[in-house]
Amino acid sequence: MRLFLQVVTSLVVIGYPLAVYFGLHYLPGGTIALLLCAVLLLRLMLQKQKLKALRLPIFIGIGLTAGSFFAREHDLLLFYPVVINLTMLGLFSYSLLRGPSMIEQLARLKEPDLPLTAVGYLKKVTLIWCGLFIFNASVALYTALYTDLATWTLYNGLIAYLLIGLLLALEWLYRTLWLKKT
Repeated sequence: MRLFLQVVTSLVVIGYPLAVYFGLHYLPGGTIALLLCAVLLLRLMLQKQKLKALRLPIFIGIGLTAGSFFAREHDLLLFYPVVINLTMLGLFSYSLLRGPSMIEQLARLKEPDLPLTAVGYLKKVTLIWCGLFIFNASVALYTALYTDLATWTLYNGLIAYLLIGLLLALEWLYRTLWLKKT
């Protein structure tokens, strides 16, 4: 049951922009804020101890959704993607300062004995991810403040994910085609 709840809450969190869009259009006022708040609370309870750093965006999300409900102001719901991108930026940046870089940590899950030459490359990839998180947070903030709900949903619910997928694909392609040759 725990695994099922983790999968469901993960899907809702990933689909947050779509949930906000459809909730604001088709549910009674405040309902989507309460539902999202409940999902985030459940997500917090299911969070593993090892992932303490990811609790902060969940707490902020709970604050935004609860605040949205009590203030009867749906605009607060639009800032959660900004929080997520800034949290990811913080995690990736911090890993660059203290080492090993976030991408190195992820790479070591698959290949624990990475060559020393890979460490510098992985730091650069982590830095590129930081740039993407800065860009995504900036656009998410802009769409929350200055655009309509449809534009906000399009960027935060589709384009941001496409950019993440594109970066993953380009880095994988570069690594497999060019770095393997050297």
